[in-house]
Amino acid sequence: MSELADRERTKRQYLAAPGGAHDRLVRILRVALPSIIGALLAVLAVAPFSNTQEMSFVLAKDEVNLARERMRLTEALYRGEDSKGRPFSLRGGSAVQKSSAEPRIQLNDLSAQMMMASGPASLVAGQGYYDMETERVRVVGPLSFKGSDGFSLTADNVEFAMKTRQIESFGPVNGSMNVGSFSAGKLRADVDARIVRLEGGAHLRIDQNKIR
Repeated sequence: MSELADRERTKRQYLAAPGGAHDRLVRILRVALPSIIGALLAVLAVAPFSNTQEMSFVLAKDEVNLARERMRLTEALYRGEDSKGRPFSLRGGSAVQKSSAEPRIQLNDLSAQMMMASGPASLVAGQGYYDMETERVRVVGPLSFKGSDGFSLTADNVEFAMKTRQIESFGPVNGSMNVGSFSAGKLRADVDARIVRLEGGAHLRIDQNKIR
């Protein structure tokens, strides 16, 4: 047998000898592997609960101009107070903010709950825009307001000011109240005080059966 073969055999015998490097490696792995496996299982078990919402962000400034939408949310909820400190909440089934410079947020299936002098009231519309700076809701289609005292107002092409509880149209308007239907070139209403003003060719049809 050659000298090289003798050296290789001697090296293998040394590694396999009791208390050698091989034994030390086996002892280390016997302790370390269960710990590593346990840590991985713990991470995998906790991971599904570590994020309850899915949100997307534009991370790079260069991508802002390329992104079609900055953020899309489902079940968006905004809370605030009016000028008298009364709370309100505005909810949208979905919301889209097109850019960080755009204060308006498009809301679909929007609804609002608020406190009035006469009690709680609600606001419902199919689609609209909420301006976070002015806290106004602009609706192209019909917007319906209903108070707990029986007062109601439905109108199209209007803005609702969450702070002052004022409704103002931005074009010809058609609608209805709890006393009848109307049309006009302009509408201004204070739903807190239940005052409605119609201007410009106003027509009001009162339903006598609804007046008590």
